[in-house]
Amino acid sequence: MAIKETLTAEDLRELIGGFASALALHRESINRLNVYPVPDGDTGTNMALTLASVVTELEGAGADMAATCGAISHGSLMGARGNSGVIMSQILRGLAGEFRDHEVIDAAVVADAFDAAATAAYGAVMRPVEGTILTVVRVAAESGRAAADAGADLLGVLEAARIGGGEALAATPTMLQVLADAGVVDAGGTGLLLLLDVALHLIDGRDLPEPDEDAQGASAEFLAAFDAAHGGGGHEGTLAGLRYEVMYFLEAADDRIAGFKNVWATLGDSIVVVGGDGIWNCHIHTDDIGATIEAAIEVGRPRAIRVTDLLDEVEEERWVREAEPMDSEPAAAREPVPCAVVAVSVGDGVRRIFQSLGVQVIVTGGQTMNPSTAQLLEAVETAPADNVVILPNNKNIIPVAQQVDAMTTKSVRVVPTRGVAEGFASLLAYDPGSTAEANAADMTAAASHVVAGELTRAVRDSSTERGPIHEGDWLGIARDGILSVDPDLSESATALLDELVADEHEIVTIIEGEGATQAITRHLEVWLHDNRPGCDVEIHHGGQPLYPYLFGIE
Repeated sequence: MAIKETLTAEDLRELIGGFASALALHRESINRLNVYPVPDGDTGTNMALTLASVVTELEGAGADMAATCGAISHGSLMGARGNSGVIMSQILRGLAGEFRDHEVIDAAVVADAFDAAATAAYGAVMRPVEGTILTVVRVAAESGRAAADAGADLLGVLEAARIGGGEALAATPTMLQVLADAGVVDAGGTGLLLLLDVALHLIDGRDLPEPDEDAQGASAEFLAAFDAAHGGGGHEGTLAGLRYEVMYFLEAADDRIAGFKNVWATLGDSIVVVGGDGIWNCHIHTDDIGATIEAAIEVGRPRAIRVTDLLDEVEEERWVREAEPMDSEPAAAREPVPCAVVAVSVGDGVRRIFQSLGVQVIVTGGQTMNPSTAQLLEAVETAPADNVVILPNNKNIIPVAQQVDAMTTKSVRVVPTRGVAEGFASLLAYDPGSTAEANAADMTAAASHVVAGELTRAVRDSSTERGPIHEGDWLGIARDGILSVDPDLSESATALLDELVADEHEIVTIIEGEGATQAITRHLEVWLHDNRPGCDVEIHHGGQPLYPYLFGIE
């Protein structure tokens, strides 16, 4: 093929589409570069979903350069997910801002655009950290600028940017100890380089990089997956850092944002606030969820609030794709009741238990794959009652559920259940003949008596106050964090029970998920009988993924 000397709006659309496809293909490989020890794997997911939103925006936009760039800018802002997605959106907005005034894009324009992209990316982060995607985009821009100033053509500028960015990526472990400890390079920077790879493929037809062979199958069906994002590239190297990620869109006057950023600077880190013209995409890691939301209320109106627990979060795309509706019966055929319950859950056994306890509508979701407000609203409207109680069954979903009442004519209340065990316990106080208000009070009280625990597996080495974590270790997790670490599932589970079950407790509910065995379950029963003889043990098969055991203690 002939080497392109300039790019048109049509080429730019092809570039964005190719970048989106490359991120989808490499999603799993990029996820594996994350350094957090539980199986969350989010950076590739968030970047790919961000670009998928841009592609969707382009489908409805005009074909000229201005309309194309406007769609890239708007689509990336509104579709950004997680810290990595937000920074990528700023890079794309920086590029589009320079491209929009040129009908053709040449070497000089590309150099200017990458300068703008790097500036926008750094400007979006309150405390920039080197050794991340920021370093990669900055060095790529500097390398491209040097080539353009030396008289290089479009191909030369992009080649120089790719070489410089690649060298910067390779050096990221020397800048961040957490990367060196994990033996990986920065995940966000890895994703960014795919943009330059696709650009070079478009210009001179060179081959695109292939993902790891064992990651290709996991990535092939990615674009059908449902996401709930958390930030990539901003995690600390241990579990002792800030616990929660908060994201929302903020409708506020531009002149109020500087003060808002100053408030946020006192509340956490990994702060990204991007946008303009009255709409801002905001991201922070914090230990104080309420204060970060209150700061937005002081200056404007937050919406589409998402809260993610960075400790408990797990990759759940497979089961979200595979999950079947709990009940194929049409909503009109369900028996009306004064007050219905909508519950969020996963796992066939868990869903059946919720149904047996009186839940009318199930929404599939969990730690990482959080349902949106729109999905919960749809479930509420489907429920055969004018009063509805929502059981989020996950800390991340509670703030989203609490938005639903203002969006419907029904009376909606949220019981802030943080796990399946609390959800089960709350339903023991559910009265379908009562109101949402009364049910919420009674069900919340019932759920508050449950002590919850869970077992999941570490996906890489790390460390906690409990000592070092090695890849493959089983982690016993409760509300206070990681309480047990052991390479043996049975030993970690009994250590967690030893921490959680006190002499005054009467019932221990064990919910078996994928990875549970009859032998281990029997071992836990015997251990409880010998060490907590006053407790009755109830066992249910939940079928939940990634968590072989969930405990509810009352």
